[in-house]
Order: sequence, then structure tokens, then C-alpha cells
Amino acid sequence: MAERPISFAELSQLTALGVQPTSIGFATLTLESDRFICVREEVNGTKQVVIIDMNDANNVMRRPISAESAIMHPEEKVIALRAQRQLQIFNIELKQKVKSHLMNEDVVFWTWISNTTLGIVTDSAVYHWTAYAPASNPSAPTQDVPVKVFDRHASLQGNQIINYRVTPDDKWYVLIGISSNQTNPAGFKVKGAMQLYSKERGVTQPIEGHAASFAEIRLDGASSDTKLFAFANRTATGAKLHVVEIDHQASNPAYTKKAVDVFFPPEATNDFPVAMQVSKRYGIVYLVTKYGFIHLYDLETGTCIYMNRISGETMFVTCPHDATSGIIGVNRKGQVLSVTVDDDTIIPYILRTLNNTDLAIRLASRANLPGADDLYTRQFAQLFQSGQYSEAAKVAANSPRGILRTSQTIEQFKGVPVQAGQLSPILQYFGILLERGKLNKYESLELARPVLVQGRKQLLEKWLKEDKIECSEELGDIVRTHDMTLALSVYLRANVPNKVVACFAETGQFAKIVVYAKRVGYTPDYGSLLQHITRLNPDQGAEFAGQLVNDESGPLVDVERVVDVFMSQNMIQQATSFLLDALKENKPEQAHLQTRLLEMNLVNAPQVADAILGNEMFSHYDRPRIANLCEKAGLLQRALEHYEDIADIKRVVVHTNLLQADWLVNYFGKLTTDQTLECFKEMLKVNIRQNLQVVVQAATKYSEFIGAVHLIEMFESFKTFEGLYYYLGSIVNVSEDSEVHFKYIQAATRTGQIREVERIVRESNHYNPEKVKNFLKEAKLSDQLPLIIVCDRFDYVHDLVLYLYQNGLTNFIEVYVQRVNSARTPQVIGGLLDVDCDETTIKALLASVTGPVPVDELVDEVEKRNRLKLILPWLEAKIAAGQQEPAIYNALAKINIDSNNNPEAFLKENNVYDPLIVGKYCEKRDPYLAYIAYAKGFCDEELIHITNENQMFKHQARYLVKRRRLELWTQVLSGENIHKRALVDQVVGTAVPESTDPEDVSVTVKAFLSNDLPGELIELLEKIILEPSAFSDNANLKKLLLLTAIRADKGKVMGYIDKVEGFDVNEIAGIATEQGLYEEAFTVYRKNNQHLDAMNVLVEYIVSIDRAQQYAVKVDEPAVWSRLGKAQLDGLRIKDAIDSYIKAEDPSNYLEVIETSSRAAKHDDLVRYLQMARKTLREPAIDTELAFAYARTDRLHDMEEFLAMTNVADQLSAGEKAFDAGLYDAARLLFSSISNWARLATTLIYLGENQAAVDAARKAGNTQVWKQVNAACIDKKEFRLAQICGLNLIVHAEELSALVKLYEHAGYTEELISLLEAGLGLERAHMGMFTELSVLYAKYAPERLMEHLKLFWSRINIPKVIRASEQAHLWPELVFLYVKYDEFDNAALAMMERSADAWEHNQFKEVIVKVANIEIYYKALTHYLQEQPLLLNDLLSVLAARIDHTRVVKMFQKADELPMIKSYLIAVQHNNIPAVNESYNELLIEDEDYKTLRDSTDSQDAFDSLGLAARLEKHDLLEFRRLAAHLYKKNQKWEQSIGLSKQDKLFKDAIETAATSGSTEVAEELLTYFVDIGSKECYAATLFVCYDLIRPDQAEFLSWRSGLKDYTTPYLLTVQRHQAELLASLDRRLKELSTKTAAKEQQETEAPILGGMNTLLIGGTGSFAAPVANWQQAQPTGFY
Repeated sequence: MAERPISFAELSQLTALGVQPTSIGFATLTLESDRFICVREEVNGTKQVVIIDMNDANNVMRRPISAESAIMHPEEKVIALRAQRQLQIFNIELKQKVKSHLMNEDVVFWTWISNTTLGIVTDSAVYHWTAYAPASNPSAPTQDVPVKVFDRHASLQGNQIINYRVTPDDKWYVLIGISSNQTNPAGFKVKGAMQLYSKERGVTQPIEGHAASFAEIRLDGASSDTKLFAFANRTATGAKLHVVEIDHQASNPAYTKKAVDVFFPPEATNDFPVAMQVSKRYGIVYLVTKYGFIHLYDLETGTCIYMNRISGETMFVTCPHDATSGIIGVNRKGQVLSVTVDDDTIIPYILRTLNNTDLAIRLASRANLPGADDLYTRQFAQLFQSGQYSEAAKVAANSPRGILRTSQTIEQFKGVPVQAGQLSPILQYFGILLERGKLNKYESLELARPVLVQGRKQLLEKWLKEDKIECSEELGDIVRTHDMTLALSVYLRANVPNKVVACFAETGQFAKIVVYAKRVGYTPDYGSLLQHITRLNPDQGAEFAGQLVNDESGPLVDVERVVDVFMSQNMIQQATSFLLDALKENKPEQAHLQTRLLEMNLVNAPQVADAILGNEMFSHYDRPRIANLCEKAGLLQRALEHYEDIADIKRVVVHTNLLQADWLVNYFGKLTTDQTLECFKEMLKVNIRQNLQVVVQAATKYSEFIGAVHLIEMFESFKTFEGLYYYLGSIVNVSEDSEVHFKYIQAATRTGQIREVERIVRESNHYNPEKVKNFLKEAKLSDQLPLIIVCDRFDYVHDLVLYLYQNGLTNFIEVYVQRVNSARTPQVIGGLLDVDCDETTIKALLASVTGPVPVDELVDEVEKRNRLKLILPWLEAKIAAGQQEPAIYNALAKINIDSNNNPEAFLKENNVYDPLIVGKYCEKRDPYLAYIAYAKGFCDEELIHITNENQMFKHQARYLVKRRRLELWTQVLSGENIHKRALVDQVVGTAVPESTDPEDVSVTVKAFLSNDLPGELIELLEKIILEPSAFSDNANLKKLLLLTAIRADKGKVMGYIDKVEGFDVNEIAGIATEQGLYEEAFTVYRKNNQHLDAMNVLVEYIVSIDRAQQYAVKVDEPAVWSRLGKAQLDGLRIKDAIDSYIKAEDPSNYLEVIETSSRAAKHDDLVRYLQMARKTLREPAIDTELAFAYARTDRLHDMEEFLAMTNVADQLSAGEKAFDAGLYDAARLLFSSISNWARLATTLIYLGENQAAVDAARKAGNTQVWKQVNAACIDKKEFRLAQICGLNLIVHAEELSALVKLYEHAGYTEELISLLEAGLGLERAHMGMFTELSVLYAKYAPERLMEHLKLFWSRINIPKVIRASEQAHLWPELVFLYVKYDEFDNAALAMMERSADAWEHNQFKEVIVKVANIEIYYKALTHYLQEQPLLLNDLLSVLAARIDHTRVVKMFQKADELPMIKSYLIAVQHNNIPAVNESYNELLIEDEDYKTLRDSTDSQDAFDSLGLAARLEKHDLLEFRRLAAHLYKKNQKWEQSIGLSKQDKLFKDAIETAATSGSTEVAEELLTYFVDIGSKECYAATLFVCYDLIRPDQAEFLSWRSGLKDYTTPYLLTVQRHQAELLASLDRRLKELSTKTAAKEQQETEAPILGGMNTLLIGGTGSFAAPVANWQQAQPTGFY
């Protein structure tokens, strides 16, 4: 018999790894892949997660995590955690959080469906969260929040979700759950439910099943894999495995659906599938059941291959085992088991046991399994011999492990002659092989040769792209002679590095050589390769060299060798280019190469070297060597850049004619200040003429660093004032050093640069003026202009005048005031007056000044010296010269005022002087002159002040009117101005009447308006308008007069209307209306023939309809009649209004007329109006209202004629109105004319034609119509017709409630019940019908409710029926509903509250254990105590695991009913609860059961033992007092225990207590007590029992004193013997110790000196501990 076809192994035992057995279960252990097992457990109150890596199972990882769920990533050390609704993903290796999200609903199941995505299942939906980018694809996109994929199907409601599977292409999903089958007792007890969902179609299919999986298989003749869905389920009738195809491809053969029975042995009648995995390699379904059985099915045929039990416990979690193409799982014992197909035995097993040759051949071919080789060989030979070459080729192609795909087979096919017109067998063979998959090496070679010979290399290329042929070096050699590129492709696939590199070189793909070599780890001889390439193509050689050297992993060839290669070919340019690229990183170790690069170019191409140095690419070459070569090559600039010795620098720097001046100047910035000064001096010393300019430039640039003092000293030492002048000239403008400026003035003076001296003393602010002034005085310059400038700038005018006057240089005084600064003339004149200069000279000097002279200062200077008349000729000359400077005329004005030379004319006529200055001058002399000056200069404030002060209000009023400034008016018209009244009088009486300028008057009026002076404004306007003036006809002023009067003096308005004309009628009338002056407004309109406006005033404001009607008759205009009609309509004078509208022939207000007339029931008048309106208007509202008016006036004949003619009436609306008005005959006409069956049905109801109404309602087919007809039938008690209508209503859930209310309100409950009972059989019967019928039963037929509930409880709205049952006091029905609705709390409460009707003990026990509120437990206990005390213990036995025993005990203690629960106390005492123990002990005391009490106190310790002892020591019974002593002993209360035993003469107990105490004091005290009472036997017994506690001397003392030697001697003898044995033992130990010490000293003496050190070094642990027996090396922990 063949061996079993599976390989079964235990990979690990979780309990052996430290995992607690209680933590091994579906809720705490997860297995996402065969890599990690994740367990949540709690140890000593600490929650943690245990992670077991199956690749290193001994290295268990524990992390303190208190999550509700934890699942490991399938491949990486990444864990997903869930706590309530919070989801988090952590990378354990990186110790960082990857993602987190807070769900909106509870998560009931989740799993990794791929390396990036989590599948999350909630109560209502399934989500996918792409939350992690694995290390294999770190750039994979992720999502911050889960995305909803599909909603859960209702069939999974209440199921426990156990799995969720997704196809690899993310197109199909299946959600799997299980639940207990409580609804169908005949069914299997565990019901499986699945939801299969198609993403592309968005379709869900509920399926009954327990386990499922997706799979793929390649069928014979198929071009691609066929996608399958396999699932298994078990029902009461049996179990089946179903396999169906999903996403069928048209090019593939159809897969026949499989449904095969799953066998369960007799001992597994309740077994069912729990997991399913499919091996793609074998095409085998692994089906695992709850009882640990495994079933193997062939996926293609559905054949059961094997079934056996692999575990005695449930395998609650499984996953594929990739290493074996099998399955791995964990059972409840913690065994990690793996099952897979045994490659060596599966085929023989199928052949021998199953006797299924076809399955064996298919499986062997599919999975390349041994065991069917002979079958394939015989079949191939048989087919080949019979000439069935195509079939033989298929057999060979499909042979397992390629046993027939050999060279011998190829030769056989090649030897078959080709039939004419047929494909050769060898090509058929190759074609079948290519269709099936890839050719092996030998087949590829045999196929390639003829293909290449025939020139069909494109076929070979196609097969290469499709990976149909196996590449090898031999194949590449064959192809190379035909196509080098194709050969390269073959070599690449065959991994022949040397030939790949050769092909790259031959095809010129040099850039790919390095990349390829690195990728495959091949290192060619790059030097020889480079030399070869360089000889062929120098440019590509240079490019290849750069690639070699600049490789990211470091140079692949020595740089010097590359340079040698280039130099051997005299390739200076390429060598340079290569080195520039190779040395671009400028590393110190490349210094010699940098030097070599520069040397070769300085010798051969200096300009290239110059460019290289200019780019500053290198910094590590030999700088002195390169500097010397640069100097020899004539590159003096580069030489200076590299020289560091000052002697070398000085030797080169003097050749300024060969250096760029700008560069040289910048170069000095790189030297120290001392070096720079030395270079300057050397340059001036060698050739001062040639180098002076550069030195000056450099000195200028670096003056700040070198110091101006040092540079000045240098230039002065070479006596080059020219150089000093140019140097200082370049820095003097930016320097603030006074010495620099002074030296520059000196140098300019000595070089004759007088103009520069003038400039610097004029512009500079940093020289010492006193020092410069003195230097210039001493210099005795022929031109004193520099001195004049210094004295002018720094206010040395007096010194200057004195110096020049004393030295006879008066001509330079003229120069000063004429050319330098004429503004200093006043000071010069004052100085000359101070030195008593001749007046004629001064006048001449003053006359000669042509520049501007500050007149005020000149006047002040002269006035201070009482010489004012001195400048009068000068002033007159200025005026004569046409100067208009105010100061000149100010001075003349003052002179004229003082001399009274017609000052008024001067002030009025002259426009140049400053009025403010002159006015101030005149205020005290003549106020009128001041007024003239202020008025001329518009000095408002000063003018107001002077006129108020001098009572000049007429002048002030005239000025204000002419000034036209509202701000100024506001100032003078304010209430704070005490002169306001006087000013207003002058304005009204004088200023305005005199004015002829409209703008003056306008501004004045605005001023009065803005300052709120209506009375004064009216006075002003009456003066202007009513009295003859230039503005009497001004319309604006008229309007202003009227408006002001309307607002301020309404009594004058009517008079003004009569007197004034030419104003804006509408505006004035409108304002009058706003102000309540209605008669004035009416008069204005009437006077100006605006009749419609006048009518508006009459009807809207005066509100006199009669006057309005008289006015309309008088005017007789349509617009006026129309307006009157509107007013009459508003006043409800409807007939008059209609008459007015008819006179006006105006139908425009038809809507309001219709509405008002309808409200007032003036239908006859309305008919007249509407008939008029229809003549000009075709409006639906008119025709509609006319039809309704006909109905109102009972003119049905006219209505019929009207409906028969053309009209635009809304007949439906008219019919509705007629219906609402009770005009049913008219409504019937209207509804019939438009065939509105719905409204016609309603109308017929009100006409009493019920049958016709039902027929009309049936035609209408409208719910609302059915409602109306139904209501009418009920009202008429036509219940048969009402039921017809009702059956059409109750199928609409939204109409049911109203219908029920209608019947109930009418009191027809029996008819309503009959209606609903009749409706239950309808196809559209819904939950509301069942619910409402239940409510009606509860109200009106309670005896029928329970039967109804039992039949239809699943189709009713239970909460609503619960309320109805409660209101109807139907307590059994209420309890039944609570139980069905899972409201166990309310069910229990109801049974207790209504126990007389609803309580039943067995039902109550079933309900009470399901309640959620634990308080109900205790209410139930109270209830039973009161009403069912005999069943109390039965209830307690059910609740024992759920209730608080302490609280229960307190309850019954309070009720004084503890004896009733004695059996309960016995049952729960093992929990060792203090309250239970104490209560039970109390009962035992009352029962005087001391034996049980002693057992209780010994077995349980959670009670107040001392309190109990204190109580028992006073008990009447001896045994209880003895138990009290026992309790004291247990609590180490030795004195109380022994005292109690003494009291009851229980000396044995006392002796045992003393011995137990271990106290010498207690034992000796008891011994003394026995001596005292004379109990010699007890004395001897105490010595015996307490031997080790009593001191010998004490015993001897008591014996001697009390004469107890005979009783003490045995004790003393025992003590002596013990002492002797102890001394002997000590002597023996001392001898052993002495021997060991001596041996150790001998060993140390004989040991070599360095021996211990060597041992330490070799041992490596630094420990001197002795070797331990059976020593084992410590195992690695994985942390180090």
C-alpha cells in the first residue's frame, strides 16, 4: 500500500516558546502569512504582544502593547494595531509610526490583503486602506484614510467575520462569516454566510458557505490562466465543495462548474469547514475543518485526493505556506502545523489507491512530480510508433520534469520523413513546446540553427522577447555570425560577461560596458580595453576613460595609466580633457596629477594652462614649481598668483607694463599691508614714472587697510607731491580724516591747483577751518578766494572783513559780496560800519552787489545801528530794477505808514507786500488800514478779530459775502459768537442787497442753511425774492424759500404758493406731502393741471373718496377714473370701483378686482367687469375667474357655453374652487371637460354617487384619490367599497398610518382589522401592515395577538408593538416581544413586575443570564426572595458566575434571610470572598456545626479571623472556644491562644501552640505555668515538644527549685547528646577545612607565576568561578 500523499510537520509549539495557553485563540492570535505569528496576552496584569518570526522561532519578540487587535505585515517587521476605533501602523525595526486613522465605526475584522493594503470590515461596510509602502517598493503610493469598497450584505448581519479574501488583480472580493443557526432548528447548527463582490460590475452575491478562496489554473489549450472561485459549505443535508469560473476570457476554454460532496466521518457529525487554501503549483485545494480534518481536492476536476485528521484540536487560523506550496495553521494547543503534498508519494498514491491514471498524469505534468514517468514514456512510445506524432509531441512537451524533452526525442522527430503538404513532425514538436512554455538549452540550439540558415532571425527575436527559448553561450556563438546585436541579447540573457563586453566594444556601446560589468559583478581588464578603444577612436577612448574614472563606486582604472595611454599616443588634448574630468573633485591625493596636467600644458600650450589656472579648479599641485614655469612662459600674472616669497613677488611686480593694471591692483589685496608697502616702495624706487600711476591706484583702493598716514609718509619720502595730490584726491571725497583734507589742500596749493583748493574748501566738511584759514592767510595767495570761501562757510566774516580791510584788499571784499555770497552783504555792511568805513564807500559797495541780498537782515543790521535811511536809495533802486520781493515793499510800506505818505492807497494798490506783516504793523496805528491789509491778504482770522474788536460789522459782512468760505461762515454764525446778531443784520440789510454776484448770494444762503438758521434764512430770502432784486426770478431761491417755510414756518406756505411761481411743482408738492401739507400739495397739483397727482393726494392723503369722485367727474379723464376705481376698491366700494374701471375701460388691475370681489361675494358685478376685461385681454386668470363666477351665480348654462367656446381658463383650478365652495355640479362640469378622473371621483363622492366615484378612482390610479374615495365610503358606511379602496392604500407604507387613524376615529375597528387581514396575502404586503394589525389586535382583539406574533414576529416593527402591548397590559405578549427583540433587560423586568401574568421560571432563567444591566440580577433575587423563595437557590446557581457575591450576601443579611442561600454560599465559597466566608461561618455557628466551621476556617482565609476568635472564645460550647484558640494560633496571637487553652484546661493545645510559636519566651512561660500548677506530666510533655525552644539552664533551674529532676533528666540527657554530636561535627569540619587549605597552598606554590594570567586571557570571561557540572553554553538571544 502506498504511503500517505501528504507531508505533515509540527513547525513549532507556542507554549514551549512562552506563550500562555489562554492566549491561543481566534480573538488573540493572528497569522497573516507564514512569516509571523502575533499573539496578544496578559501576564501579571501587563498586556503585551508576542511576535514570533517563523524564520527564527526561538527569538521571541515581546512588546508592551495594550491593543485590542494586532496583525503583522506579511513580509516585514511592521505591525498594525487597533484600539477601539483607532488604527495605527508601526515599523518595529525603524521604531516609528507609519500611519494612523480614527474610524467612524467599530472594526469587527481586518487583515492584510497585500503588502501595501489592509482590508477593514465594519458592521456596515468593507474598506481598503493602502497605508504602507514596503521596502521592495518604497515609492508605492499610499492613502491617508481608508476607502470604502462595498457595503455589507444583509445576510451577514449578526455573523462573526472569520475571513476576507481578495484576488491578486483586486477585482473580486469575498467576505466570510459564521453564526449560530437559531432560526431554523432543522438546519445545521453553524450557519456560514459569504458575500461575493465584483468591483468592475459593482454587484454583490450572497452565498451560503463556511470557507472560500480564489484560485487560478491553466487549462489545456488555454492561452492564459482561468480565474476560479472555490467555496465549501455544510448544511443539514450534507457538505459540498463548489468551484466556479469568474471573469471568463473568450480565448480560453470554458471551465465546467464543479460541485462535489465533502465527506465527514460519523464521529464528526457537527464538523464543518473553517479554512481553505489553494496551491497554485499543485492546483490542489486544501480544506481544513473545525475538528482538525484536512481534505485535498484537485482544482481542475474536483476529485477528492485525500482526507485525514491532522489535529485533535481546532485549527482556528491558517495561511498558505509558500516554501512548500502547502498550508500552515495553528491549533488551540499552540501547535504550528504545516501540511503539503509529498512530491514523491502523491502520484503513486493516486495511481494505486485512487486508481485514477488521468488525474495522476495531469497532476504530474502540472507540478513536475515524479511517479508517472513510466506512463509518459510508454504513452509517448506508443503514439510515436503508431504515427501520431502530434499527440506524441504533446506528451513529450507535457512530461513532468522534462523527462522526454531530450536530444534523443529531437533526433527521433528529425528522423521522421516529412509528408508532402504537411508540417514536419520536428516543427510540430517545437511548435507545441513553444505554445506550452520555454524551450530548454538543447531544444533552443536545435531550433535556432535552421531558423538562422533560412534567414528568419525575426522569429528568433520574437521568441527571445517572449522568453520562449533558453539562452546559452553556444546559442550566442551561433547567432554572432549572423547578427552581433542579437548575439549580444543572447549573451546578456545567458550571463556570459566576457562576450557581452566584447560585443559592446565591437558595436561601439562603450557607455554600457561599465554599467553591465557592475550589474553582473564582472571585472574586465579596463586598461587593455581602453588602449584598444583609443587606437580605434581617440574621442570615444577619452569618453570611455572619463566613465571609468568617474564611476560612482570609485575609479575602475588607474588614472596615471590612462594618462600614460593618452601620452603614448601624443594625445595632449585628450589627456588634458580626461584629467580635467578625473581631477574635478580636487582631492589632496591627486596633487602630482594636477602638477603633471599643468606642466604638460605650460610647456605645450601655455594658453590652456592659463585658462585652467583661471578657472581655479585645482589647489593641491606644486605651486612653486608651477609659478616658476608660469614666469618662464611669460604668464607673469599667474606667477604672481603662485609666488609666496616677497623677493619673488618684488622681482615680478615691477614689470607693470606687462601686467594688467586692474588685476595688479586687486592682487595687492591678497598681500599683507607690510608686503604691499614694500612692493609700492620697490616700484617707486625702480621706475617711479612708470609705476607711479599703478601705485596711486593701489594706494587709493587699499588706503583704509594700509592707513593714510603710512601712504602720505611714503609719498612725502619720495618727494612726489604729484603722487600725494593724486592719491589724496582719490580718497578725500570719501575720507572724514581732517588731516587728509588738510594735506590735500596743502598738496593742491603746492602743485598750483588753486581751483581744486577752492573746490575742496567749498565742498568738504571734514577739514579744520581754523587751521586751514590760518594756512591760507600764511600762504599769501594772489587769489584770496579760497580764504573767502572758508570764512564764508564757517562764519569768519568779521575776521575776513577785518583782514582784507587792514591789508588793503578791499577789492576782495567786493569779490566776496559780488561773486561768493551776496547773502552775507548785511554782515559785511555791519562789519564796515563797525570799522567806521566811509558811508559813500558802503553805499557804493551796496549798490555794486548784484546778487540776492536778504532785505530783512539788511534792515535789521542798519536799524540796530540807527542808519535806516542809508539803504533807502538801494531800496528805490531795487524797485526801479523791477524786483518784486515782498520784503522790499514791506519796508516801503512801513516807511509810508510812519511818514503818512498816503498809506491807504499804497496798501490797496500794491500787491507785493506781505499783508499779514503789514497788517500787524497797522493794528495799533490804524485798524482800518489793518482791515485793508488783512482783506487784501485773505487773513480771515486776523480780519474777524480786528473787525469784532472795533465793531466793524458792516465791513465784516461785506468781506464774508465776498469771501465765500463756508468754514468762515460757520465760525461767525456759531452760537458762541456774541456778535452773530449784529453780523446777520448787516448781512441781510447791507451785504446781500448790495451784492450782484449770484455766487456770493448762493454761498451766503448755503451758510445760513448749514448753520440751521431757518428764521434768518427766510428773512434773507424774502428780502431777495419778494422785494425787487437781481435775484427775484431765481428758481432755486424760490424753491429754497418754499422748502424752508415748509420745514420752519408752515403757516406761510399757502401764501408763498399763491405769490410765487416758476418752481419745481413735483418736488415741492412731494415735500409738502411728506410734511403733512396735503391741501397745499393738492393746490400745487391742481393749479398746475396735474390731475392724476391731485387725485392721488385726494385718495391717499386727504382720503376723501367723495371729493375724489367729484373731481373725477369734473376732470373726466380715464387715468383719473382708473385711479379712483383703485381707491374705491381699496375702500371696499366694489360696485362703484367696477363702475369706475368700466368707465376707464381699464382691465389692468384685474387680479385685485377679482380677489376683492370674490371676498365680498360680488359675483354679479365681477361678471360685468370680467366680460369687459375679456374684450382686451386674454389672460387665464380672467377666464378662470369668469368660469368660477358663473358657478357662483348658478349660471351653469352660461358656463357650458363658455366652456364650449375658445377660452384660456385654467379649468382645473376653476373646478377646484367650485369643489371647495361646494358647487359640485359645476365642479363635475369642469372636471369632466378636462377628463380629470381623480378630482371627478372626489366630486362624485360628494354628489353621493359612490360606485361611480370608485370607477373614477380606478381610472385615476392615484393614491390620494383612493384616500378620498375611501374616506367618503367610510363616511357613507359603504365598507365593501371602502375595503376596495383600502387594499390599494395599505400597500403604501406612508398611507397606512392615516388610514388606520381614519377607521379608528370613526370607530370601525372590526372593518379595519378585516381590511388588514385581507391585505396580508398581497404581494406588496410590508412590515407596516403586520405591525399595525398587531397594534389593533392589542387594542381590540388581544386574544388573537399572541398567535399573530408567533407567526409573524420577524415581519413586524417590534418596538411599536411593544408599546402597544404595554399600553394594553398584555404582559405575556410583551415578554415574548422583548425576548425576540433581544431586549432581555426589559423582558426580565416585565416578568418580575407582572409576575402574576408573565412569569415562568425556566423562561426567566434563560432570559436573566442574557441581560446587560447587572442591577437586574439583584432585582431578580429580591423578587424571588419575596415571591418564589423555594426557587431562589436554583436562580443563584444560574447567576453564580455573573453576580457580585459580596453584594448578594449583604442583600440577604439585610433581609435576615441568610439561611435560605446556604447551599449557594457553599457553592461559591471556593472563591474565598470575605463576605461569603463570614456569612457561611455565621450560619455554621448558629447551627453549632463546629467541625464544618473548623474546615471552613482552615480552607478559606479571607475573613476576620480575630473577630471570629473573639466571638467564639465566649461561646458556651467547648469546641467553639477551642476553635477560637486555634484561630488565635493561626494569627500568631500566642498569649490569647494559650490563655484560652489554659482556661479550658486544653493543655495539649497549649503545648502545641507554644511549639508552633517558635518563641523561647512563650515556651518557658508555659513551662513555668505547669510547674506552678503542679502538672508534672504537662511539664515533661512541654520539655519534649518544645525541646528546641527551652533553654537548658532554665529547665535545670525549674527542676532544682521544684524537685522535678526525674521529669527533667530525659530532656537534659538529650541536650548533652546533641551538644556532643555538634562538637564532633565541628571537629570534622575543621579538619576538612585544614586539609583543603593546605592543598590549596600547595597548589598555589607549585603553579607557575604567569599561569593565572594565561588562564584569564584564554578564558576571556574574567571570572574565577569553578566549572559547573553539566554546563551548557548560553544561547544567543538575538539582541547581540
